[in-house]
Amino acid sequence: MLIKKNLLLHWPIPALLVWAASWLLFSFLQQASWDVWWAIGACALLGALSSLLASTPWRRLAVAAGFPLSLLLSGGVSIPGWAWLIPLVIIALVYPMNAWSDAPLFPTPATALSNLSERLHLAEGASILDAGCGLGHGLRALRAAYPQARLSGTEWSWPLRVLTGLLCPWAKVRQGDMWKDDWSTYDMVYLFQRPETMPRAVAKAVTELKPGAWLVSLEFPALELQPYTRVESVEGKPVWIYQAPFVFK
Repeated sequence: MLIKKNLLLHWPIPALLVWAASWLLFSFLQQASWDVWWAIGACALLGALSSLLASTPWRRLAVAAGFPLSLLLSGGVSIPGWAWLIPLVIIALVYPMNAWSDAPLFPTPATALSNLSERLHLAEGASILDAGCGLGHGLRALRAAYPQARLSGTEWSWPLRVLTGLLCPWAKVRQGDMWKDDWSTYDMVYLFQRPETMPRAVAKAVTELKPGAWLVSLEFPALELQPYTRVESVEGKPVWIYQAPFVFK
């Protein structure tokens, strides 16, 4: 059973499955007498949302663009040129252009923060922010580590914010720019960014985090700072912990 599961996850099988599902949905909606534009939009949305689970930008693009391109090449539907803006608009809404400079949608592994509370103790009711919460994987991992904490998340993509709100009803999730958030009210800010954006996160944390507050980064360290400690619950995914006021190297 495990072998079959791993086979299904092997690229490009996930992309093929999404494309096939999009075509099945398109066929079903046509039989249900949906307007062709609504049907195309629904299938494009399915591809765009599914692409968020892909591991690289090129794979996300392949998953999202598969159905629209195959529909165009098939010639099965007469579509004016402007109609191809529909899938592009949907993809842009799900993964906005101005968020591309931040971390790609890499989910926090479920057990990546399981040992965090052993090293970093927080008072009951502590306020934690997941900056760039995506689909809420980090929020769920944080809740498992700190069940009594007050959890918040910020996500730029409004479709992701809606989905995360449904998946994590116990967290306060808002649509917005994580870089414009005020971090001064939080006891901990959690990040899963990338090396290129960590200096910006450090500068923001140094300016805004109150004394005693924590900056926690999955996988990528803040090279400018001396870590308080680090834990590693998942191999290859260290959790770097820093406390304000920070110690510079």
